[in-house]
Amino acid sequence: MGGKIKRDRVILEGKVIDNCKSIFLVDIGNNTIVSCRISGKIRQNAIKIVNGDEVRIEVSELDTSQGRIIVRK
Repeated sequence: MGGKIKRDRVILEGKVIDNCKSIFLVDIGNNTIVSCRISGKIRQNAIKIVNGDEVRIEVSELDTSQGRIIVRK
């Protein structure tokens, strides 16, 4: 048997403070910044994300320093 072990994901909300190419820095409060990439659905639908946008991100419960942007509000 093989395959990936699925872990629970944590959904957080924050504000984009900086972007460099395809990596976005999202401030989720309490002086915490998460480095995020864009999910496939956002890329597929060509949704633009700029500084100051409110976003919802998904992070792993094991590593909360990296995440994925799943919704732009």
